[in-house]
Amino acid sequence: MPPAPSGLSRTHLGAILTMLAMFGFASLDSMSKLLVVDYPITQTLWVRYSIFTVFALLIARRTGLKRAIRSTRPLLQTGRSLLGLVESGVFVLAFYFLPLADTHALAATSPLLVIAISQIFLGERAGIRRWFAVAAGFAGVLLIIRPGFQALSWPLLLPLGGALMWAIYQVLTRLCAATDPPETTLLWTAGVGLAATSLVGPWQWHTPDATAWLLLFGIAITGSAAHYALVRALDYTPAGAVQPYSYTLLVWTALLGALVFGQIPDGWTIAGGAIVVLSGLYTWNLDRRDAA
Repeated sequence: MPPAPSGLSRTHLGAILTMLAMFGFASLDSMSKLLVVDYPITQTLWVRYSIFTVFALLIARRTGLKRAIRSTRPLLQTGRSLLGLVESGVFVLAFYFLPLADTHALAATSPLLVIAISQIFLGERAGIRRWFAVAAGFAGVLLIIRPGFQALSWPLLLPLGGALMWAIYQVLTRLCAATDPPETTLLWTAGVGLAATSLVGPWQWHTPDATAWLLLFGIAITGSAAHYALVRALDYTPAGAVQPYSYTLLVWTALLGALVFGQIPDGWTIAGGAIVVLSGLYTWNLDRRDAA
């Protein structure tokens, strides 16, 4: 595992990278919701993974392509990458049927799942205080979203299934980080995704207009940067330790909702955002004390 830059602990750097990754994913989700109305999901994912692969190759050049492509656990890398691809498609499909806020309300169960799975399969100890911080963050999420589902329908299963896949994906990324450098994990994520989407993406092509091209490139670039930030975060920090910071995704979503969709946060949203931030700061303080 790489050392943290001077002046930052490994846990603090992991927290910063996680919050930056969440901003990237929130931006990606907003652009995906705009695109999914008129363009096939497979086309969006194909363009995204094409540019993602170029980004990963550029990153991998720093350590050498031959070295970066060589994984000690190729089956794990392949399975993890395919799971991430399916998870991305599931959430894009969810954005077609459900409001962005409701989708993220259900997806917010993912950090709790990560901590549970990490304790079972990775042996990472979360501790009662970190569980408390995650629970407080989830309470803040509910205040932000206040989901008003009137009846259970099958589209609600999409973000729930996506949340489970996202949790497993993060745990598998942590497992890969134990033996493979971040450049290898990033390259496999992009390459496997490109290979899979190339089987279907070109055959469902709808020629984009200028605005759609901008959105497609925006999705690809922000998605690439967000994945790399998350891979590096999990290279520095245990999967369970970064989960309270994952709730900042809801803060970014609220801000982008106001800027892109004209949805101005109300008092409940501001209060929920404050709880999310405070839970993250509380965990940050726990990490600082543990590292001292």
